[in-house]
Amino acid sequence: MRVNEIQDLIKFVSKSNVSEIQLETTDVKLTIINETSKRRGNGKGEQEQMMYQQAPFVQQIPQQQMQQQQVVPQQQPVQQAPAVEAAPAKDDTSHLVEVKSPMIGTFYRRPSPDKELFINVGDEIKIGDVICVIEAMKLFNEIESEVSGKVVKIIADDASPVEYDQPLFLIDPS
Repeated sequence: MRVNEIQDLIKFVSKSNVSEIQLETTDVKLTIINETSKRRGNGKGEQEQMMYQQAPFVQQIPQQQMQQQQVVPQQQPVQQAPAVEAAPAKDDTSHLVEVKSPMIGTFYRRPSPDKELFINVGDEIKIGDVICVIEAMKLFNEIESEVSGKVVKIIADDASPVEYDQPLFLIDPS
């Protein structure tokens, strides 16, 4: 089974209501679980879904520091917030398209350390262009663009781990 066949299966499962697919051949045993489908209520249940969710991070503050934080606001006089009119205008990014990771793995911006980068900020890309590689379990998966446009921002850091559905790039389709 080739990598692009596995990628096609992953895409199919993520876009369908199928919650899980298992495939076994003589040399490969593959199980793909669609967490999105489970969240929509089409999966095996909420209890199984909870096993896959990561516990939230809770920062512990020493008690002495917590007491200082409680005392300080009471000693300062109450001030009104400045008018909202002074806020600078933000760029309208609603038209930008996020290219997200189709899998968990390590994100690479070039095919190998001695090769050129796939894309840079400002480059024009077309549908089907290879934009990065994600390495998962010693397999290097070429990720192709599903949108045409201009690369506005590269969000993920080179050689860093990425999660499924994590934004990698911002593309201006206009």
